[in-house]
Amino acid sequence: MDVLSSVLSHFSLNANVFFSGNMCGTSDFSGDQGVGHLHLLRSGTLKVRSNSGFEVVLSTPSVIFFPHSTGHCLFSDKGDGADLVCAQISYQSGGHSPLLQALPFCLNYELTGDGLLAQSAFWIFEEAFKDASGKHLIIDRLCDVFLISVLRKVLEEGTIKSGMMAGLTHPQLAKVLTKIHQTPEQNWSLSAMAEECGMSRSKFADTFKRVIEQTPADYLADWRLSVAKKLILKNQNMDLVANQVGYENGSALARVFRKKTGQAPKEWLLSQQ
Repeated sequence: MDVLSSVLSHFSLNANVFFSGNMCGTSDFSGDQGVGHLHLLRSGTLKVRSNSGFEVVLSTPSVIFFPHSTGHCLFSDKGDGADLVCAQISYQSGGHSPLLQALPFCLNYELTGDGLLAQSAFWIFEEAFKDASGKHLIIDRLCDVFLISVLRKVLEEGTIKSGMMAGLTHPQLAKVLTKIHQTPEQNWSLSAMAEECGMSRSKFADTFKRVIEQTPADYLADWRLSVAKKLILKNQNMDLVANQVGYENGSALARVFRKKTGQAPKEWLLSQQ
């Protein structure tokens, strides 16, 4: 399994398109907890301003993606307006995805050329600006594909220099991260992780801490806990959850859970409802 698929197999994201058409004037988006927003500009000029003061003007076909809960406003000319497709992004994990935590506040790309990003945007625009059966279902699915192509572009560009996304582009660390993501239940000792990368224990530990800004043990525990949270949200039995993420039993998982979150798993689950 490739590096991106190893993450998305556990923590998927889903688009729900709520607007497609010509927008004139101002639209305000509150930072609803646990969701992101995706805006694709087909034509016109669009100013985007976040509540924190970030501002950008888009005048060519572009995408702006706020992965996190971010309050922001869109402004377009009241005469010509802007042709837009807007989607709300929800996360299968309820916002507890390490992938989400690894992404920056905002991603912005021009939709030019013949790469997957531009091609998938073209398919979205083709479907969104016509009236055909199944239109809404199709553009939601196309936006899911588009989001994956955005994440692929982030990895290909390597612009994120620390954290999980940086690790996924590292020629050696990516190997062990992919294996950890696929098999968190495995007995991942420092030696086993270093061997997966073809590095000595000391070199591996130093490289991992420098690139990912966590020790291998902390990263492993956080990944296991993130997967466990996703399973707990599905009301799975704690002993079964523990076995799936590398702990002997539910009690062992609960100890780690409390240490990391300050709550017992049941307390945490109640706080999410």
